[in-house]
Amino acid sequence: MSTVVFLGGGRITSTMLAGLRLAKSRHRLVVHDRNPGKLRDLKKRYAVAVEPDLNSAVKQADMLIVAVRPSSVREVLRAIGNTLGNGIRSIDRPLLAVSLAAGVPLRVLSKLLGPPTRWARAMPSPLCRSGRGLTAVTFPRILSRADRKRVEDLFAGFGQVVEIPESKFDAFTVIYSCSHGYHALATLARTAQAAGLDRNTALLASAHALADGIIAWRDGKDSLGTLVEEAVTPGGIASATVNKMDAAGYGRAVRQGVAAGLRRARANARK
Repeated sequence: MSTVVFLGGGRITSTMLAGLRLAKSRHRLVVHDRNPGKLRDLKKRYAVAVEPDLNSAVKQADMLIVAVRPSSVREVLRAIGNTLGNGIRSIDRPLLAVSLAAGVPLRVLSKLLGPPTRWARAMPSPLCRSGRGLTAVTFPRILSRADRKRVEDLFAGFGQVVEIPESKFDAFTVIYSCSHGYHALATLARTAQAAGLDRNTALLASAHALADGIIAWRDGKDSLGTLVEEAVTPGGIASATVNKMDAAGYGRAVRQGVAAGLRRARANARK
């Protein structure tokens, strides 16, 4: 049984712990955070071990999950070096570390906390709590197959895992966020209410409008283009609706939003 140590007791740690418990993970799970309230809550909710001391937490880890804000990554990794006296080299074994910080590249992570630490990056969806999440992972070329498998196996416990080259990692992170689905659902439901539906009916109709089409494409064999043509009959209501949305700048708004997300990810790399 290996020990997986989470640095940071925020929302993504909570969702991962929920997913790992659902998957009946056999890993020993430990959480470090400076906030004692967060540690008490996580211990109560998920029956995990908690460790308020950073030094002790890192020394227990077979795999270290860095689950802090991108702006806090440098502070945390430098603190590890400082608290371990002779730095990370005082650990008597190689340490596999996985960063969940959006935008912070492997080269920066390796510079902040070098050998014997071996780095990977991962970006799990909050849906990992349900076992239906998606996690993107990226590895340096020098990382062994055994370590890659350890990372992939951990995240496969709560959903699909896909490996992405680091040069494409930020773009994938911006696109695949479940926030797009929540935002689209909220926007369509608000519009449905404005059109006269009550709130519950508006949410029901909007959720099915989005989810049913996506499920049909995912589970079927038809191309997306074919499904779009099939659903939008020329001269029909759906055709009038989507044509007006496109004319109003729907595609442009999505492109601008994605571009803003990419700029944020690149800014994280410089912090």
